[in-house]
Amino acid sequence: MAVYTIADLHLSTGTDKAMDVFGHRWIDYTNKIINRWKSVISENDTVIIPGDISWAMTLDEAESDFALIDSLPGKKILGKGNHDFWWSTLSKIKTFLKKNKFDSVSPLFNNAYAVENIIVCGTRGWFYDEKQQVTVGENVDFHKISSREAQRLKLSLDEAVKIRQKIEKDLPIVAFTHFPVVWGDFVCREMIDLMHEYGVKSCYYGHIHGNYTVEQCSAFEGIRMTLVSADFLNFSPAPVFENKI
Repeated sequence: MAVYTIADLHLSTGTDKAMDVFGHRWIDYTNKIINRWKSVISENDTVIIPGDISWAMTLDEAESDFALIDSLPGKKILGKGNHDFWWSTLSKIKTFLKKNKFDSVSPLFNNAYAVENIIVCGTRGWFYDEKQQVTVGENVDFHKISSREAQRLKLSLDEAVKIRQKIEKDLPIVAFTHFPVVWGDFVCREMIDLMHEYGVKSCYYGHIHGNYTVEQCSAFEGIRMTLVSADFLNFSPAPVFENKI
């Protein structure tokens, strides 16, 4: 019974979205995900998927991608990415999952989960820099979006604290975001400050593609940052560690 994570599955079983234009690692990537997932994950494990899960535009279009995810071993907790246009309200997502009997899948959205020896929280996140955004148009207030994401992280962290109080165990809170909270010169100060306030020491993120020479783990102000984009991991889920830096 272990916890793993992998971001950016970019599934496209119900649409025609080729990913090999982003590099040779993406050739036949869906089969790579299936085979390597099954070689690592058991039915008793949990996998956190922090965003960019499906290219579908609606929940109905995403059904076949969810069916694939549900068919894979383990429990799955899904967070939102910048390409998850199918994402809806929490209630609609839960209704969709229940209707289709995707019982192994749960959404991470303004909430939190106790999983093994950690409490899982998180949100999508955002970049301030328009040059790093590829899914939005003109006249977008990037700081406003980032502040909203920080508020979503706070809601998730508050739920994590409630869970810890309820189970009466001082389990570490681990954050999962789609966008990196720190990347190069970019620092999302609001989210970093929240992590300090709530004692978060580990954050896992995706979104970064094609950059395979960077260190997977780094530290920023005592918080361990770990990159888990699917292509960076060569499509094999990575174990989640709550280690000291």
